[in-house]
Amino acid sequence: MNLVILNSLESLKDFTADTIIDVRAPAEYADDHLPGAINLPVLDDTQRAEIGTVYKQNPFMARKKGAALVAFNAANHLQGPLAAKDGGWQPLIYCWRGGQRSSAFATILEQVGWRVQLLEGGYRSYRREVVKALYDRPILHRLMLIGGSTGTAKTALLHQLAAKGAQILDLEGIATHRGSLFGRICLDQPTQKMFESRVSSKLSSLNPAKITFIEAESSKIGERLIPPSLWASMRAAPRLQVSSTLEARSDFLCKTYTDLTNDKVTLCELINRLRPYHNRKQITEWLGHVELGEWKKLAIGLITKHYDPRYAKYTDIKDTTVHSIELSDLSDSTLSKTAETLIGQFN
Repeated sequence: MNLVILNSLESLKDFTADTIIDVRAPAEYADDHLPGAINLPVLDDTQRAEIGTVYKQNPFMARKKGAALVAFNAANHLQGPLAAKDGGWQPLIYCWRGGQRSSAFATILEQVGWRVQLLEGGYRSYRREVVKALYDRPILHRLMLIGGSTGTAKTALLHQLAAKGAQILDLEGIATHRGSLFGRICLDQPTQKMFESRVSSKLSSLNPAKITFIEAESSKIGERLIPPSLWASMRAAPRLQVSSTLEARSDFLCKTYTDLTNDKVTLCELINRLRPYHNRKQITEWLGHVELGEWKKLAIGLITKHYDPRYAKYTDIKDTTVHSIELSDLSDSTLSKTAETLIGQFN
């Protein structure tokens, strides 16, 4: 077996493996894993807990029972997901710390005749590199913030920039959250570790010498915290400030948040969470808009009474704004033209 040493996240690009295999239990894999890795557990969650309990009482019996389970699960993988792999297939295998689980599975695969690589230090070595990149070292990328209050189509503009060939870092896409109380995109956000893995993977794929456009955010996107090195770099980055008319912004919100307008129960629950910030009369008015399907009135009310005042209070943009963008409408064609102009001017 060939031991592979992970010296940095950049060295992930040098892996020659055809498949990266995470042999940890499904719950460990779900918490975080190497980019692109598949999960072929040698012990499932229940088996791992059981072996751990036995180990505290009798280490020998735990290893014996564990070996039997690993052999059984390995056989299922060989007859299932790995059945079609030919003799030239080369996997890279890792577990929590490069110990018995990965070594046992690698030995079985090596006996089949495959050239197997083991990640030295396992997942822990990878996680250490992520922490170094996002906690301990400065971010060297040339970030350019896209700022603006709610409803100014910042994310849509970011995607138009990407479509035109610009480098972007879409934190809301990675976090699967739009960044506000009403911003949940799916039921479950990635774990904090998974969020950081995806951010570090994306950053490592970008050219630090080129401008990377990124949406201005608070330090928290839903329940996910922006890692400190990236947050420090974002706070120091120059800003493009987007603004538009109230009419255009409210129309854009109505179009963007159809997932909520189609789910009145959830929308009412979210509005009720604003009670600490607004009086009963205001909350009742907004709930009334939901009941009657008055989405435009609701959007205008939330913009003028909630989002704009809070944005003005908590956002300091004077020192970092390098360019202001006033958009009369937020249509795809307007955002596309705006993206072309920005790329020509700043990239």
